[in-house]
Amino acid sequence: MRTVVAKFGGTSLADAGQFQKIRAIVEADPGRRFIVASAPGKRFDADEKVTDLLLRCYDQAAAGEPFEGTLARVDGRFRDIAEGLGLDFPLSEEIAALREYLAGEPERDFVLSRGEYLNARLLAAYLGFTFVDPEWCVCFDADGKLDAALTRRTMGASLRPLQNAVIAGFYGADMTGRVRTLPRGGSDVTGSLAAAAIGADLYENWTDVSGLLAADPHIVPNPRTVRYVSYRELRTLSYMGASVLHTDAVLPVSDMDIPINIRNTDRPQDAGTTIVRRLPKGETKEPIIGVAGRVGMSVIQVEKVMVSDESGFTAVMLDILKNRRLPFEQCLTGIDTVTLVIRSDLLAPCKDDLFAEIREKLNPDYLGLTERLSMIAVIGEKGTETCDANVRVLQALMNAGMPISTINQGAGKLNLLIGVPEDKYEEAVRAIYETIDEGE
Repeated sequence: MRTVVAKFGGTSLADAGQFQKIRAIVEADPGRRFIVASAPGKRFDADEKVTDLLLRCYDQAAAGEPFEGTLARVDGRFRDIAEGLGLDFPLSEEIAALREYLAGEPERDFVLSRGEYLNARLLAAYLGFTFVDPEWCVCFDADGKLDAALTRRTMGASLRPLQNAVIAGFYGADMTGRVRTLPRGGSDVTGSLAAAAIGADLYENWTDVSGLLAADPHIVPNPRTVRYVSYRELRTLSYMGASVLHTDAVLPVSDMDIPINIRNTDRPQDAGTTIVRRLPKGETKEPIIGVAGRVGMSVIQVEKVMVSDESGFTAVMLDILKNRRLPFEQCLTGIDTVTLVIRSDLLAPCKDDLFAEIREKLNPDYLGLTERLSMIAVIGEKGTETCDANVRVLQALMNAGMPISTINQGAGKLNLLIGVPEDKYEEAVRAIYETIDEGE
């Protein structure tokens, strides 16, 4: 029998009705032995995620402000789930312990982790599975960085002896026992780590969509669902804004060639999207699998005649960014230019000082800044390596009268990156999607 790790997101665990759907999904496949749980998400558009409520509790407690009203809402969310499922669960004791903790000197990560902790305990009780607290087996170093290698060993030792288990996502602990959290969406990473730790045959990621869409449905009406995607393509899509799966969740399973299947809790009959290294026999690779993008970008252009002949010019430019811990999205070089694409929110606090340092150390002939840009990625390992696909994309943008600030295609030819003004972003995405969809 195959072994499956199934991670359920916040919308899948938002209320008692969703828990019931999950039990039906788990019982439909005995291979679904290990379940990773997120904190309760939104039940409706105007609702709040439990993690957001816990963050507010922490902020209020840390500022010495009353937090009881917010904590009561957290209590109410979990109480509704427990009572809706008929569970005899010691929620009052758990909330009392959290209240006492908040009244002391609370740490942010511990407070935020309680959403996953309580939801996983509820799900374990409902399914009759063993609860596994990731404090025991998801390991961080003293700086709060995930230790993936140690986690794989400790998680494997914790899970392999168990027939079935529910593990809380999103958090773990360092060697002193201090609770540490992953970035938002980190339960995806927990699930991937669990799948790698036990050598699972499949990692299922259950959410509120039936797989990966070829474009943002808020921009493109009814975009197609992509049936198969490579690990590399998915990481690029996730990085560029597709929100189905956390970017870092790909690495642990891709190293072991474990497929990821993105599924819809509300439509379990849908096949969803499967992320693989190689397509199953008989399946055809889609040339271009999607278009995604990010707004809020800025472009810095540094010009100096014969810059390519000046040894170390680009290295000094990159060292300036490194020393400021200022990451960049792209670095394009020409015979007389170095162009950097940087997130505007990261650039804004240090823009004046950065430009002063560039002028002092590099003495450029020209130093310019273009703001309010967006970057769009046209992604496909097969499609973007052909001239035809690239020509169609650029022709569509030209026909739409779209000004283009940058064009970049790396040597790996995984994606074509195009910069357009921020106010033209959605129009550009629609124009690109129409031409790639017609070309399929």
